[in-house]
Amino acid sequence: MQKRSIAKLLTSGIIISLVSGCATTAEAKKKTRELVPQSITAEERAQGDAVHPQILQEFGGAWQAPQTEYVVGVGKNIALQSGLGNAEKDFTVTLLNSPVNNAFAIPGGYIYITRQLTALCNSEAEMAGVLGHEVGHVAARHSKKRQRKARRNSILGAIAGIAGGLLGDNGGLAGLFGGLTQQYSGALANILTLSFSRKQEEESDDLGVEYLSKAGYDPTALSDMLLSLSLATNVDALASGREVRSVPAWASTHPKPAKRVPRALREGQKYAVSNVRRTDRHMAAIDGMLYGDDPKQGIVDGLDFIHPDLRFKFSVPAGFSMQNGTQAVQINGRSGRGFFTTLPYTGNKANYIDAAFKAVAGDDQKINYGNITSARINGINSFTSKAIVSGQNGDVEVTVFAYEFSNSQAFHFVTTSPANSQPFTNMYRSVERISSSEAAKVKPLRIRIVTVKSGDTIDSLSARMDYATLKRERFMALNGMDSARQLRIGRKMKIVTY
Repeated sequence: MQKRSIAKLLTSGIIISLVSGCATTAEAKKKTRELVPQSITAEERAQGDAVHPQILQEFGGAWQAPQTEYVVGVGKNIALQSGLGNAEKDFTVTLLNSPVNNAFAIPGGYIYITRQLTALCNSEAEMAGVLGHEVGHVAARHSKKRQRKARRNSILGAIAGIAGGLLGDNGGLAGLFGGLTQQYSGALANILTLSFSRKQEEESDDLGVEYLSKAGYDPTALSDMLLSLSLATNVDALASGREVRSVPAWASTHPKPAKRVPRALREGQKYAVSNVRRTDRHMAAIDGMLYGDDPKQGIVDGLDFIHPDLRFKFSVPAGFSMQNGTQAVQINGRSGRGFFTTLPYTGNKANYIDAAFKAVAGDDQKINYGNITSARINGINSFTSKAIVSGQNGDVEVTVFAYEFSNSQAFHFVTTSPANSQPFTNMYRSVERISSSEAAKVKPLRIRIVTVKSGDTIDSLSARMDYATLKRERFMALNGMDSARQLRIGRKMKIVTY
């Protein structure tokens, strides 16, 4: 989250798009190849050129770090295997400064991967496999099929159709949040657009594995990446108080990573055997890399969001998760969802509330909200209003709860939940300022590479992780381990420390 904006709005669901089901028949593989264009067209190039600056703005910007050159080289090499371009210069690969496991590609030769996903990968081959999957979506022209279903009222609505929100229908709220593509474009790109079909995901997996083989990597590496993703997804669920097996309704259309592991493995085994993973090179590259949220943009710490520069914090209810984005903090749970964000403020509370509801409704709808009430919360002036609107699954309560930080600065929640359920009451009351000493305690986490020595155990290594909870689970997920038997002397492992 930048100082003048409020955070990054990504969803962990996007990663599901990156690496989904594999294993198809030879006939299906042939059909997949027939979808691949021979080269990047002028139309695709123009489309990518137009969207690229908006993607950088939404996804944290290009991250210039020691790892950048390494990631760009791997990305261009794997994209070259697609036949979309004839030379590495035909592709633009960007390492994004985002704390979310995410990667995607858009027409025009633009390929993206976040630093978080780069750190989750345990080898260069795994990272190449993830990028290959996303290039496969572009090669198979899946974006055109999705754009027919995507919302078209903003450029980032188009991004969603191209790059990829993987989340399924959200129970009828898409119409309600139509206008948010302009005010909260990143959130809409991830929440309100339709997913790739299962068939499209399988086609992209097949292409990704094929690209791995063509590039000389171990083609089974993608299955290992899926395992890491599955473990990381489970840890995220535990950290936010959700059941590991629970899946939000908006993600129910996508195969779970754990189910895709054996399918990806079977597909990889169809190609010539290769042991090329380049694990040591990858581990050396990511050693010292920033991990998790950038404190300059605010951090998610369990159920708390803390912004040391803007000097505030709040807490979400147990069972809810947060994603931090360039324009808002996104909040998701089974009983509701919302954003914490900001709008221009001149001291007029009624105008601010009205603007927030208009952002929710969009140009083609109007929300009739109730009276604005004021209160003092933790020494901060607050003002709020709510409305009841009809949804496909019953009445929905929409609430705008705003906070006046100064005469020229305000922030607000906009939330939706079933009428009269009120799951966010304690969250509204949790917003408070933090002191300079509290702000100074917020430090960045970094990846550190260690080598397993005689006497090391899962518990002794995971104890070095700078987390208050789930140290063992986080350590195993970060290193793609589903069994303690995988710990062996001489193996390079990742830990996360301050």
